[in-house]
Amino acid sequence: MKLVRCCYNNKIYSGKVEGSEVVFSDPSIARVPLSHKDVRLLSPVEPSKIVSVGLNYKPHAKELGMEIPSEPIIFLKPPTSVVGPRDAIIYPESAGRVDYEAELAVVIKKTARFISKKDVNRYILGYTCFNDVTARDLQAKDGQWTRAKSFDTFAPIGPCIETELDPKDLRVRTYLNGQIKQESRTSEFIFDIPRLMEFISGIMTLLPGDVIATGTPKNVGPMCPGDEVVVEIENIGKLKNHVV
Repeated sequence: MKLVRCCYNNKIYSGKVEGSEVVFSDPSIARVPLSHKDVRLLSPVEPSKIVSVGLNYKPHAKELGMEIPSEPIIFLKPPTSVVGPRDAIIYPESAGRVDYEAELAVVIKKTARFISKKDVNRYILGYTCFNDVTARDLQAKDGQWTRAKSFDTFAPIGPCIETELDPKDLRVRTYLNGQIKQESRTSEFIFDIPRLMEFISGIMTLLPGDVIATGTPKNVGPMCPGDEVVVEIENIGKLKNHVV
């Protein structure tokens, strides 16, 4: 099932995608075609926090000349950085280089604290596409990642939450202006999703709607104003945004 949030007739609704239509959870509204001029998809989730994982693909670690970490490297992105499909990514004036990073994201279903690997599926609502937009020069300048990862619009999410999905071997791609820039599979993860959820929930409480971004493949690269960037994940869909 593909769950969505959308703006329809200037109100926000939740629903699911069936074929080319949105079926709203509000019983007073009928099915509406996704192509309807009054339907605008929003980020499918409003997280209290985004927990991002750095360096979680083996080829990416090799590309950077870094050793495989012994445990996950995590950082936070604020909820104010979230935007939805087709929303603009704003290029900050203070940044000299802004990069795309395609990622599979996990959406949390219910409060999770100290969960074990064998129980993680009980806490997962589903999966979505995520773009961990990064001001690369500021990341290098600061020596830590908060400023570089936290600008408004630096966390595109969408277009839907797929609730029926096996995440073990999904193709992950980034397109920049129609050309493939990143391509890998989640089978290249260093830490799988059960390990990530066990590790993160042992540090902080995960709340319903929180997002875990599972890391990006090799070949991250820059975007410029005027570019269109697309994160595509097998069996989920395409997250399209443009840079301004």
